[in-house]
Amino acid sequence: MNQFLESLIGTFFGFLKATGVTLEITIASLVLALFIGLVFAFMKLSDKRWLRWVANAYIGLIRGTPLIVQIMWLYFGITHLIVLSKFWAGVLALAIHSGAYIAEIFRGAIQSIDKGQMEAARSLGMSRGLAMRIVVLPQAFKRAVPPLGNQFIIGLKDSSLVAFIGVAELFSVSMSEAAATFRQLEFYSIAGLYYLVLILVFSLLLSRLEKRLDQGGR
Repeated sequence: MNQFLESLIGTFFGFLKATGVTLEITIASLVLALFIGLVFAFMKLSDKRWLRWVANAYIGLIRGTPLIVQIMWLYFGITHLIVLSKFWAGVLALAIHSGAYIAEIFRGAIQSIDKGQMEAARSLGMSRGLAMRIVVLPQAFKRAVPPLGNQFIIGLKDSSLVAFIGVAELFSVSMSEAAATFRQLEFYSIAGLYYLVLILVFSLLLSRLEKRLDQGGR
């Protein structure tokens, strides 16, 4: 136990820096994933068959293959086409992966809104796009918050996989320390502790957001 505490304290600044990288990757990828998810959700709801086909193909491909394979394929494929840092290659890979799941979350939330509300907005002279933006999307977003929160937590944990393309985030630092000291269980446990703290903080913030939205809807 003493050795664990010594390692925890001795590597604090290294893991703290890696925690910052993990948060940067997570936030950047999820912001991009929200945009991707919303675009593909509208494509799935489109009246045009070819848009629905593209959206279904993308979602099916992402959901049907492992994330680590997607990261490797995107990283090595992208860096052959354009100059992209490991950090942004990892962000893009995570965003494309999460975007597929977020697309289904948004699609379900939008479809859960009573169609009569769209019809009522159109009867007041609103265009379909304006009615969607002002009437449907705010309600859909409120319903999507709990599953989006779960997806964000999954995205935070999934960010550990970018260690395998050389990004110096939490899991990468734990692997380096474990290889240098041959104390694998100790340093992987430390990494797990940092992830646990991040997820608990994230869950607390999500819980407060849900309560605020519930109060605002009354």
